[in-house]
Amino acid sequence: MSSDFQMTHRPRRLRRSPVLRNLVAENRVHADQLVMPHFCLNQDSASEPIASMPGITRYGRRQLVEAVGRDLELGIKSVLLFGLAGADEKDPSGTSSGSEEGAVPLAVAALKAEFGSDLNVMTDVCLCAYTDHGHCGVVEDGVVRNDPSLELLAKMALAHAEAGADVVAPSDMMDGRVDAIRDELDEGGFEDIAIMSYTVKYASAYYGPFRDAADSAPSSDASVPKDRKTYQMDARNRWEARREVVLDESEGADILMVKPGLAYLDVVAEVERMTDLPVAVYNVSGEYSMVKAAAERGWVDEAAVVSENLHAFARAGADILITYHAREALQGGWL
Repeated sequence: MSSDFQMTHRPRRLRRSPVLRNLVAENRVHADQLVMPHFCLNQDSASEPIASMPGITRYGRRQLVEAVGRDLELGIKSVLLFGLAGADEKDPSGTSSGSEEGAVPLAVAALKAEFGSDLNVMTDVCLCAYTDHGHCGVVEDGVVRNDPSLELLAKMALAHAEAGADVVAPSDMMDGRVDAIRDELDEGGFEDIAIMSYTVKYASAYYGPFRDAADSAPSSDASVPKDRKTYQMDARNRWEARREVVLDESEGADILMVKPGLAYLDVVAEVERMTDLPVAVYNVSGEYSMVKAAAERGWVDEAAVVSENLHAFARAGADILITYHAREALQGGWL
């Protein structure tokens, strides 16, 4: 190269220092975007570490309030609650899912009594933890039935709203469930309660640790479907997501979610382009546990990988990041 060569364009100029890189960063992740999931036991006091999800614990109500209080001090102002049911609370139709005395309504009430409007409480609405077969809807003649499941899901959402939930989040993937829940909430006087729909939820292999945590894996009984592929989306499909977005918007969803996250960033971007509603992404249990396992073996830098993953969600267009990494990311200054 000749000594008089002149290079006009040098992108590296804006990468010279951390301060300069931060100044021109195109995407940022902050605490207000983060939602911390919690698994709730229907007990006043209990604590059960989850072996397949290092750092995550099933909590009784007292421990849940304590953990959420510590997280609030870090800046985590939103939680997503999943309930666990005892064997005596499970039946083929998941009828206990709508009980006011269930794990989630009692946890919501405890959190709201302690933190009030300082905490945004979101609740998962699905039958899987309350059915003895582990499916997200009623099973009849070996088939997960859509329409008989809607009334149960709507009553479950209403029970959560009556307990004080700010946002209900149907994850079941039954057709028409957003419409059914919106009607039930409105008729019950809860027209201000928002719905965050699991709009684009894939039948994914990344959910394994969650099913362990929530005790919600499909039964091995030959009389019920062996998986959830008849109602959750096919991992090979992208354009189908557009149809789900249109339907959930028309039924009254307030927030649209894509789940899982890392393998579906193209879908997150597609949904963001389609809608003016806030877009959430769920950084699911398998994604979390794989990072944990690799970091434990020294194969990856956990802080750097978590930061990269969360910024990837934001770069793809997600406004809300539901992640089990939320606490450690803020504690460690990883963002």
